[in-house]
Amino acid sequence: MATSDERGKPRVLVLGGTGFIGRNLVTYLVQNDLVSKVRVADKVPPALAWLNQKHKDIFTNPLVEFKQSNLINPASVAGAFTDPEGEYDLVVNLAAETKYGQSDAVYQEGTVNLSMNCAREAAKHNVRMFVELSTGQVYAADKKLAQEDSKIDPWTMLAKHKMEVERQLRNLTDLNYLVLRPATVYGLGDKNGLAPRLIIGAIYKYTRQKMKMLWTKDLQMNTVHVLDVCRAVWHLWNHGKKGQVYNVVDSNNTTQGKVSELVSEIFSIKYDFMGTVVSNMARVNMTSVVEDINDRHMRPWADACQKDGIDNTPLNPFLDQELLYNKNLAMDSSKLIATGFSYSIPQVKVDCLREILDDYIKSGLFPRSLLSSEMLWNGVDHEETEEILADQNGCPDS
Repeated sequence: MATSDERGKPRVLVLGGTGFIGRNLVTYLVQNDLVSKVRVADKVPPALAWLNQKHKDIFTNPLVEFKQSNLINPASVAGAFTDPEGEYDLVVNLAAETKYGQSDAVYQEGTVNLSMNCAREAAKHNVRMFVELSTGQVYAADKKLAQEDSKIDPWTMLAKHKMEVERQLRNLTDLNYLVLRPATVYGLGDKNGLAPRLIIGAIYKYTRQKMKMLWTKDLQMNTVHVLDVCRAVWHLWNHGKKGQVYNVVDSNNTTQGKVSELVSEIFSIKYDFMGTVVSNMARVNMTSVVEDINDRHMRPWADACQKDGIDNTPLNPFLDQELLYNKNLAMDSSKLIATGFSYSIPQVKVDCLREILDDYIKSGLFPRSLLSSEMLWNGVDHEETEEILADQNGCPDS
């Protein structure tokens, strides 16, 4: 049996720990003096992970150890778990292929095989708790708030393979595990949750266009701040039950309209929605529509990056086709709350989104030119506002 140190603080292994949620989890554990050690296992070293200064400082803390690991390789997974100082009490799996639009083979190897390699190794080491991060996209995409036992009908390829991981975990009867299904995760380091909406909002400020989106303001895209995801991991380490699934979603009942209102407030832009009829017409030729959308967004983004001398950044306004359909992400968090958990950030606010934007600007990864009304991209027809433009109704990044 794995053991904590003499003060009772656990030793924690974070798989995929330099990713978006991982870096925030490591920061939360260290800043709150919750652990005796954190080992981070990831294929991407901190120096190449686009960490901000706060996260860079955390990764140099004596409590944090980084081990470069290719978790698709079982031998590398075994090395990540092997530590002469002792076993790990809590293992959190945040490692997986998180890009959208990938092939079945890519997700099978980078999500299913990887996660099960880690889970089987955790069982060998008899860890006290193995936490697997899944996604709320596994639920049927209707407007009814999904509880953990609601209908399962994954609507992205990523969610389909996350659900397969959940299925296979149930066969590991000797593993003490639980599953978190977060809604759209946002916060410092976010690239795929609400960050694309901020980027696109800035583009429309830059081009002086009205931001027009597919579908309606009522399209649900429920959210949760990354800090509360980290807090939920720690809370369930202490209060979760073996084999259980927990939704992690704030109480805001976030919709596309609510997020658009916040983005428009930040950038002082106008916005509108195409509505169901026009959006359904676009869906008939969605591939072409999405290509046009991304082309219109990418050109001014590249122009602004060039003006600001930004040669390399993990950010871009690209939207994947499978996220542009009329799919609601609507979830209920009653089960988690019943364990005594409360959300520190119960709703998305302007300050939360500005924090993301300001952090990327400070890190030199977001072009300031997009925020200047004087620096306009000459390739845009500023009167043309009726073309179909779209936005994304999100997922977790691990």
